[in-house]
Amino acid sequence: MARLVVDPITRIEGHLRIEAVVENGVIKDAYSSGTMVRGFELILKGRDPRDAWAFTERACGVCTTVHALASVRTVEDALNIKVPKNAELIRNLMFCTQLVQDHVVHFYHLHALDWVDVVSALKANPNDTSRIAKSISNWPKSSPKYFRDVQNRLKAFVESGQLGIFANGYWGHPAYQLPPEVNLLAVTHYLEMLEWQKELVKIHAIFGGKNPHPNYLVGGVPLSINLNEVNALNSERLNFVKKLIDDAIQIVEQVYIPDLIAVAGFYKDWAKWGGGLRNYLSYGDLPTRGYSQVDSFKFPRGVVLDRNLNEVHEVNVRDAEEIKEYISHSWYSYSGGDDVGLHPWEGETEFNFTGPKPPFKQLNVDGKYSWLKTPRWKGKAMEVGPLSRMLVAYASGNKEVQEVVNDTLKQLDVPVGVLFSTLGRTAARGLETKLVVHWMKGFYNDLIANIKNGDTKTFNDEKWDPDTWPKEAQGVGMTEAPRGALAHWIRIKDKKIENYQLVVPSTWNASPRDANNQRSAYEAALIGTPVANVDQPVEILRTIHSFDPCIACAVHLYDPQGKYVRRVQVL
Repeated sequence: MARLVVDPITRIEGHLRIEAVVENGVIKDAYSSGTMVRGFELILKGRDPRDAWAFTERACGVCTTVHALASVRTVEDALNIKVPKNAELIRNLMFCTQLVQDHVVHFYHLHALDWVDVVSALKANPNDTSRIAKSISNWPKSSPKYFRDVQNRLKAFVESGQLGIFANGYWGHPAYQLPPEVNLLAVTHYLEMLEWQKELVKIHAIFGGKNPHPNYLVGGVPLSINLNEVNALNSERLNFVKKLIDDAIQIVEQVYIPDLIAVAGFYKDWAKWGGGLRNYLSYGDLPTRGYSQVDSFKFPRGVVLDRNLNEVHEVNVRDAEEIKEYISHSWYSYSGGDDVGLHPWEGETEFNFTGPKPPFKQLNVDGKYSWLKTPRWKGKAMEVGPLSRMLVAYASGNKEVQEVVNDTLKQLDVPVGVLFSTLGRTAARGLETKLVVHWMKGFYNDLIANIKNGDTKTFNDEKWDPDTWPKEAQGVGMTEAPRGALAHWIRIKDKKIENYQLVVPSTWNASPRDANNQRSAYEAALIGTPVANVDQPVEILRTIHSFDPCIACAVHLYDPQGKYVRRVQVL
């Protein structure tokens, strides 16, 4: 039996530590630890609620716009502010922009190298790579010369001894299954997507002034619409948005999805591992008739329990008995004791670091071992993220989701049960992207139609004056970050923030055990996973990266010095 430590898990935002107990080459137990401390709730106390979005948006350099969106919705909910239709459509477009860009970046730059052997691409025949590429897609950059040029660039990296962005990988590991020609195809698209991903987010700069932290506004969006005005959202900028969306559709359909299916075809055995929890939560988003009309959401709200796709349970985040955060194994303390759970409106953020100080030789898993709190829905551990959104939508009878899921399963010749796995989680992200990139086009067309009908309103200022606010108010704002269910809760008193709590996707997925010793998603998903080489645990990376882990919005400080029981080098 070996205690395997991977710290930090890289190719994520933030610092995550995984300790896994490996026996006879199989993970028998696992522990997930966020090794930074978070204090945004304390930073926000006493501030103007209308400014909260600007602080929470900077909880992360990846999930920026969704934190701002949840924040402004939180204040709007507390003060009963309705936003104009144009503002809702623009928010939807910004949401979709981040999701599409994030998912493509995740596949190629954060997750693909768990499946793609970069150095193996040097052995590829570019003519065969070209043939494979043309057989699965109409993407124009598929000539033998193009792939040969990329191969020569890669060869120069290797011969120089400086692999650069491809350094520190487990190249040659027996778990890699792709032939050299497919590896060359994937590496080529890795490099292409590095260039493309910075283009799509220009939509954020057009609607929000900049990226990665675009501007938001309680009551609407911070821009005016005038088709003939240089400094407004005009015809030229709207036409550019259309081009960026059209380009994104081509990228997703001709590069991302074909590559995803091609790679998945070589790793069908990964449908056996990484399933973990059997419960899935989605807050839903992308309203089509206003945010208050939950039944109009493109992504439905709900919970699937025990993988039962015949029933979807309702979610009420205002109910004090539904959403609670626990700290039994987290470095915090509650005034009522460490084994109680608190609804976020009553949430407390009191640091209580106990046990061995970092650098950790080994976590004290019997006590507190993470800076992440542990959220639960009706006492149950939940997985959140693309797989949860797809499952809740599928179970809700969403025809678009059912069609794209069933068609892909048929193409891969696998049953629906493969969704409950590392492979299924990765596939769900791609299928979601395929849907969302077309929904973007629909929201864009709706925005154009609304403007043509003479509606240019983007802001509701009816309650902008704090003198119109009640003495006390509370609200909650929800959205779906690329990584899953995200909600902010606020309590306002005397025009200032009295309490503010964020419960973020990685808090749901990466948190430690609760008071009843229930594992959360990361820990549960690793159980039963085979590990061929404890010094190169690519299998751990595959499952953890399938969640697209991002710890920055969950925790925010780290002491990086120290030695480990086993120091694992990861790319």
